[in-house]
Amino acid sequence: MIKVLWDRRDAAPSAAGAGPAEVGLTAGEVVDAVAAGQAWAPRTIKTLLNRLVQKNAVEVTVDGRRYLYRARVARDAVVRRESRSFLSRVFGGAVAPAVVHLLEHSDLTPQEIEHLRQILERESGKDAKGDKGTRRQGDKGTG
Repeated sequence: MIKVLWDRRDAAPSAAGAGPAEVGLTAGEVVDAVAAGQAWAPRTIKTLLNRLVQKNAVEVTVDGRRYLYRARVARDAVVRRESRSFLSRVFGGAVAPAVVHLLEHSDLTPQEIEHLRQILERESGKDAKGDKGTRRQGDKGTG
């Protein structure tokens, strides 16, 4: 559900004035956007939206009679945190086995393969230069 708010923010122009991302979405707009992809009742969507507000993941502002919602947490921060959590739970924190598993069970395009190859070359160049900053404590390599 928060993806709807992120998508709105990402699509908003970065003008000096208050754009759609700064104003937020009404509960009705969130319901419409979420309901387009999920078979959830509007009440369910509003309940989940209010839980996100209680968890400080979503901010609500009052504009007259309207409640406007926008994401308080950045997409990158959530992806980073959830990725670490997944790696820890499923792969004991080891990155390489997770990547191998995903690669073996995915249909990658030649462009995606080339992109991965470039990343691996860049990262292996950092290790060759003695820059170990790309590996976090707890990463277990190829394990």
